[in-house]
Amino acid sequence: MPPFPIRAAVLALSACLLHATATAADAAWPQWRGPHRDGRSVGPAWPDALGTNRLRRLWRVDLGPSYSGPVVAGDRVFTTETKDRKTEVVSAFERRTGKPLWRAEWPGAMTVPFFAKANGDWIRSTPAVDGDRLFVAGMRDVLVCLDAATGAEKWRRDFAADLGTPLPDFGFVCSPLVDGNAVYVQAGASVAKLDKLDGRILWRSLQESGGMMGSAFSSPAFLDLAGKRQLVVQTREKLAGLDPADGQVLWQQPVEAFRGMNILTPIAHGDIVFASSYGGKTIGFKIARVDGKFAVTEAWRNKSQGYMSTPVVVGGVAYEHLRSQRVMAVELDSGHELWTSEQSFGKYWSLVVQGDRILALDQRGILYLLRANPKRLEILDQAKVSDAETWAHLAVADDQLFIRELNGLAAFRWSGGSQ
Repeated sequence: MPPFPIRAAVLALSACLLHATATAADAAWPQWRGPHRDGRSVGPAWPDALGTNRLRRLWRVDLGPSYSGPVVAGDRVFTTETKDRKTEVVSAFERRTGKPLWRAEWPGAMTVPFFAKANGDWIRSTPAVDGDRLFVAGMRDVLVCLDAATGAEKWRRDFAADLGTPLPDFGFVCSPLVDGNAVYVQAGASVAKLDKLDGRILWRSLQESGGMMGSAFSSPAFLDLAGKRQLVVQTREKLAGLDPADGQVLWQQPVEAFRGMNILTPIAHGDIVFASSYGGKTIGFKIARVDGKFAVTEAWRNKSQGYMSTPVVVGGVAYEHLRSQRVMAVELDSGHELWTSEQSFGKYWSLVVQGDRILALDQRGILYLLRANPKRLEILDQAKVSDAETWAHLAVADDQLFIRELNGLAAFRWSGGSQ
């Protein structure tokens, strides 16, 4: 064993390297809802106002329609589009200039029914980038792994063809979740864990009949509940916690919703899991371990209804955009409704938080800057950032913002950011 001063120096250097690695990872936006899938951003402090003197557009490229949020890693930003209503396209752009670097495509469009069709049949899932691999979900229940540097295909998993399951009526909506050597998805009328290196299916859980009610709208997340890290998923009809090692169902809870419109990504505060659905209620479910087994009980409920916008949490308070197009703040420990705004907004907000500041990208192309205030809705500023609709989730990496308009991708930078 080396002498103490040398050992201390080695430990300090290791800590610095780990911090640098973590900082680099956090400064990117590699997946749905950011580095930790919770809508949190790190990096330079956000300004207290928007507008051309504070937020400057760097570049914009025209693209076909998509609901996929952009993802960012290193010097690249990736996004998807649907071309001519029959082809799905993935593109990589130089982060600084918007210069196209590569594109990959495959036949993959499909028609969606009912309320979803009113907004278009475009690709929906947000990709995930992990090192040299980019994972992209196509509408026809296909997961494709691409080389992030070149766009070359590494492997492809066609769930419908390989498993004999019906195509999901609303397409592959879930955004892939990469953890360790695995990628988790809600596809193939189930929740599935795949080997990220070769696409082998390692397990399937919560198998459904597929088709209309087998099309999950939500995306999985890892949460620490009742002393265990678990994969929490929301199907069209229920919430469930799974053991990531083997897919065992640890607990499950039905969630009421109109036509299975359970859309939000699972979030938690302590051992309370938050659920809010269209046609249902906003509910806090308490997860506990009793005699070695997991148990779920309803801790509280509120009459408000969520829709498509997953909340962000600041100081134990969830800030949520509702079906009514208003905004609500609810205390997660008690379920106490702190306030609901009188003002209504667009049909969708994508939410990102840093400290007590919240960025909310409205579907109407308006970017709001809020202060997380448990007493009232506090809008610090707003700016029109797109003339097109902005359904895709906002991405924030370092001092840059990436906005996927329905017909393009635009990059912005806070004033004073590095060139």
